[in-house]
Amino acid sequence: MKNILIFCGVLLLIYVVYRVYKYQTLDDGLDKLIKNGAIILDVRTEKEYETGHIAGSQNISLGTIRERYIELDPNKTYITVCSHGLRSVKVENILKEKGFKNVHNGGAWSDLQKNFNLKISENK
Repeated sequence: MKNILIFCGVLLLIYVVYRVYKYQTLDDGLDKLIKNGAIILDVRTEKEYETGHIAGSQNISLGTIRERYIELDPNKTYITVCSHGLRSVKVENILKEKGFKNVHNGGAWSDLQKNFNLKISENK
């Protein structure tokens, strides 16, 4: 019984930490940015992207962003997304270091897609 309580406590702690992280790292006003034409930058690997992604999103992985950021327009607005929200925060910070002013963390691509009813593309 004691082990079950400890396990439940750990799960609760993990959930609370995740919710706090999500609240602190996600930018508010994403809906307005999307309506105003922000580009969704999916920073997952190509293989992950091919399994499904938001229609019209651009794919540059975290692993290649330091070389490929020059493909992006620093005057445009970008919303970074990945599978859980960790890589998107890293890419947001990298782009801001490179002088991009309008970069926002969108978290998990699937959450962004659901929350704003965006279309999904799947490569088969």
